[in-house]
Amino acid sequence: MKIKKIDTFSNEFICFVKVTLDTGESGWGQTSPYNADITAQVLHRQVAPWSLGQSSEDISELMQTVVEKEHKFPGSYLRRAMAGVDTALWDIAGKREEKSVCELLGGEPGPLRAYASSMLREITPQAEAERLCRIRDQQGFDAFKFRVGAECGRDIDEWPGRTEEIIPLVSTALGDDVVRMVDANSGFSVQRAIEVGKLLEDNGVSHFEEPCPYWNLEDTKLVTDTLDIDVTGGEQDCDMSTWRRIIDEKIVNIVQPDVCYLGGITRTVKVARMAALAGLPCTPHCANLSMVTLFTMHLLKAIPNAGKYLEFSIEGPEYYPWQEGLFVQSPFTINDGRVTVSDAPGWGVEINPSWLERSTHNSSLWEE
Repeated sequence: MKIKKIDTFSNEFICFVKVTLDTGESGWGQTSPYNADITAQVLHRQVAPWSLGQSSEDISELMQTVVEKEHKFPGSYLRRAMAGVDTALWDIAGKREEKSVCELLGGEPGPLRAYASSMLREITPQAEAERLCRIRDQQGFDAFKFRVGAECGRDIDEWPGRTEEIIPLVSTALGDDVVRMVDANSGFSVQRAIEVGKLLEDNGVSHFEEPCPYWNLEDTKLVTDTLDIDVTGGEQDCDMSTWRRIIDEKIVNIVQPDVCYLGGITRTVKVARMAALAGLPCTPHCANLSMVTLFTMHLLKAIPNAGKYLEFSIEGPEYYPWQEGLFVQSPFTINDGRVTVSDAPGWGVEINPSWLERSTHNSSLWEE
């Protein structure tokens, strides 16, 4: 059961990957979103040559081989491309065993609690509070995350005073029965992060994501050690040695690997297991409704240290027009604040043929 062909179907935002074996079996995966057309080129140039003709059964060994063969390119694009092949091979394995990926990982399909994740910073605090309350009442979410600071803001807010205004306003509006979380997206210095963290504590917010520039682990550690609420992070990190340090040194209270940024399910499971041994929960990052959220759904139903909820983007086509029409039937229906992990084989999803027809198609073929 060797890898015979790798096809990519991409645009600027999404790259779906189809892997076909010499047995005729095939499966679908996805690279990381954004600049996905570039990632497709990386896949064919740097991942496919080491994957074609290789066994499809030991995914971990294959992914390690790619890393070693491309050791001069240890960065994000290679891992983003690896995720496409990795996740397609998991789909094949599930179809072969007539099991969902969740079941292959040792879990059970079924409902999964989600938190509603807001991506907006340009929205006023009042408008955000009204929006989140409306979504709470309509869709039954009992956990929400909103944004503070400015992305990589160097202590400069989206506009002056927004952080101080939005924290108490949204917290009060949602009420004590709702879990409240915030994301700073690397926005603050240590001093400012601690100041904001104290305000979060005073307003019942329990989750403070990426308070400092994520690459400054020492700064994040200072915030983690000072505050009484959970400091979380890790979505950007794709190097296993960095992950070992994050976990061993307890840089954060909750780890948040991204399946597609990290290089696929196989590598994410390794990070989750390391975190479990250290007593740390794992609540992966998945900030849009492409396959990355589907991958994370299956993962969370299987790992022993799964966090309390799945991140679930609440932004529609006005914010993410490119995520529309990706699937024949969406796997992301929300009922009473929960999604359901299907027991269908593999990922249990069908890519929309009309989307594939509009994409850029490229192939790499094993020459026996």
